[in-house]
Amino acid sequence: MDSAAGDFAAPVSAGFRETLREWLAENFPPSLALEPHRQAFDVHGPANTYPDFLLWKARIAPTGLATPMWPKAYGGAGLSLDEAIILGNEMDRIGARMPIQGMGVNLLGPTLLEFGTEAQKRQHLPSITRGETRWCQGYSEPGAGSDLASLQCRAEDQGDNFLVNGQKVWTSGAHFADWCFCLVRTDTSRKHDGISFLLIDMRSQGVEARPIQMISGGSTFCEVFFSDVVVPKENVVGTLNGGWSIGKRLLQFERGGIGAGRRSTVITKIEPLTDIVRRLGPCDGEGRITDGDLRARVIRSEMETKAVALTIQRSRKDRAKTANPNATTSILKNATIAAEQARMELLIELLGSDGLGWEGEAFSPEALQAVRDWLRGKAGSIYGGTFEIQNNIIAKRILGLPGSGSGSGTA
Repeated sequence: MDSAAGDFAAPVSAGFRETLREWLAENFPPSLALEPHRQAFDVHGPANTYPDFLLWKARIAPTGLATPMWPKAYGGAGLSLDEAIILGNEMDRIGARMPIQGMGVNLLGPTLLEFGTEAQKRQHLPSITRGETRWCQGYSEPGAGSDLASLQCRAEDQGDNFLVNGQKVWTSGAHFADWCFCLVRTDTSRKHDGISFLLIDMRSQGVEARPIQMISGGSTFCEVFFSDVVVPKENVVGTLNGGWSIGKRLLQFERGGIGAGRRSTVITKIEPLTDIVRRLGPCDGEGRITDGDLRARVIRSEMETKAVALTIQRSRKDRAKTANPNATTSILKNATIAAEQARMELLIELLGSDGLGWEGEAFSPEALQAVRDWLRGKAGSIYGGTFEIQNNIIAKRILGLPGSGSGSGTA
């Protein structure tokens, strides 16, 4: 088998697993399993330049395995859902992470596959599958957060092009992105029906990304300013003024990733709090937590984490019927974030004075990382749609409860 790019789109069989296992053994650098942090991939931060990571990325890129279920015509591997699950299992078995990730893979790609023109798919999807382009999301504005449909970033008709002027905020990774998928106003006389979904080259004249300093010490978000930016009309996805429905569909892919996708591995493989408390907390000689209140909260957190993991498994089986997300992604988004935040609060409490550390040799690397994770995790109940927005979606689209009648532009 060609070790650079195997053909994996065969029917599911024992042979498929063996072929995949052989390819991974030949191409995954063992050093990355021994030093998992070398596989770190921050979808909002600078590129990982560790040599073996770059080697692993170069070997994955031509296979399409980074987007296993995308059609081969657009750079994907053309796998079935069952085959994609086998891929995930085999990578987990050897400690491998996918080196090609990001908003192109998780958000824009699935949206273009559903709504894009053939030309748009062929222009953008192959470079996403190879990890050659990075995308950011231009949705929120200073005056349009939860009520996203109030956005005012304008795209004015200039014949063959649009002239874009306005501002976006909380744009993750904009200072590293090559392209931006953006919701813009193309009709000022209508609210929801005056919005278009536009692809903007971040290298265009008039685009400026300004990083925002966060409480965790990083700058993963940006303000983005568009000043007379020229964008070809062929960069509209879907129909003119039809971007609201496309934007909502993309948010379902995002919430699905936050729930059943990107966080599922984290929440099912984290070290149990019961093990951590045996190292750090008040325990007797047999390892039992002596503080009754702490014991109850730790066990409650462990039960919630396990319940989320089981719900993710059930959701994956349900999605096997359609391979597409739906409104239930809002449940998973809220459940996973709530479980993570509760766990991090307990972990900081268990660390005691070490949980107050920010820098310095007096604190262990694990404690310093826990503090940053705890602070960064506060944003989880905001990005991708706030807790409150998700609860509104659950109430309306799943439980069938009547809306407030306020005309909110929430997605």
